Amino acid sequence: MKKHVLVIPGDGIGPEVTTWGKAVLEKIGADFGHEFTFDEALMGHAGIEATGNPLPDETLEKAKASDAILFGAIGHIKYDNDPSAKVRPEQGLLKIRKELGLYANLRPIMLFDELLDASSLKPEILRGTDILFFRELTGDVYFGEKKRSEDRNTASDLMIYSRYEVERIAIKAYEAARVRGKRLCSVDKANVLEASRLWREVVQEIAKQYPDVETEHMFIDNAAMQLVKNPKKFDVVLTANLFGDILTDEASQIAGSMGMLASASVGDGTGFFEPIHGSAHDIAGQDKANPLASILSVALMLEISFGLKDEAKKITDAIDKTLKEGYRTGDIADGNTYKAKILGTKAMGQKVLEYL
Repeated sequence: MKKHVLVIPGDGIGPEVTTWGKAVLEKIGADFGHEFTFDEALMGHAGIEATGNPLPDETLEKAKASDAILFGAIGHIKYDNDPSAKVRPEQGLLKIRKELGLYANLRPIMLFDELLDASSLKPEILRGTDILFFRELTGDVYFGEKKRSEDRNTASDLMIYSRYEVERIAIKAYEAARVRGKRLCSVDKANVLEASRLWREVVQEIAKQYPDVETEHMFIDNAAMQLVKNPKKFDVVLTANLFGDILTDEASQIAGSMGMLASASVGDGTGFFEPIHGSAHDIAGQDKANPLASILSVALMLEISFGLKDEAKKITDAIDKTLKEGYRTGDIADGNTYKAKILGTKAMGQKVLEYL
């Protein structure tokens, strides 16, 4: 197989973790006889600093010409402290999702037994959890019309969805549920929001096409509670952009750390693969970042975009072996640093390569 992958390191710890995602992909290519070629591009704060644009035209052209994209992280504290900034790193991420038609964000909550104690939740509650989130990615308040009054004292963001947007993400989620545990939970706020009432109406219609899948509808506030109370009750979770953003970060505690969660943003073309942990500027350049989420994102790329399930499993097996041997980055050391073999970013990435 020959595939061209665009690497966008992005901001903060992004360059540090994507280095190891790329290295693992190269190792898989060599071991299995695949040819992966690479290019690199700027986005986010790095793009603004170089070109004044959070998504430079050259980056978008390279993205559209690639078979898959490995992304690092986006954001910078200078913008967090300046809400009046007109140009922001996150605008680049929203635009590339829109331009590439990346309407479905998949976030698997993969639980490694060795990290049960790294979570703030009790191991007996966590054990056996296996959740796949489907978050709609190109609608909702993030893309709706935004207004600020002339006196700057009133603001609004339009929560907007069209029927086709809900249909296409629902179909993907039901197809996944059909080959997993045949259970799907659709999360909304239909008791209050008109956009959620449309969401529930459409999901109910799509559900009729999948009589073999058990469908449950749950309000967002209850879902947030149930996720920490009994995460094993969930199999496939389908939800809107805003609710999905919040729930998946909450779910990171199930896996022990945001540094362990990969994601895939897909549509009908080029897929976009990234860890969910953000730019983490407080540890950038200090060899402290956890590269495992970036490496797991590569496993998702191999399985979802390229259909290489054996290759993807080899990566997750290597990570499992690394954890079983007691190796940890600081974020997953579960407070018992005297028991773990604490590694930096580079050493952890190298250790996974060794077990590959």
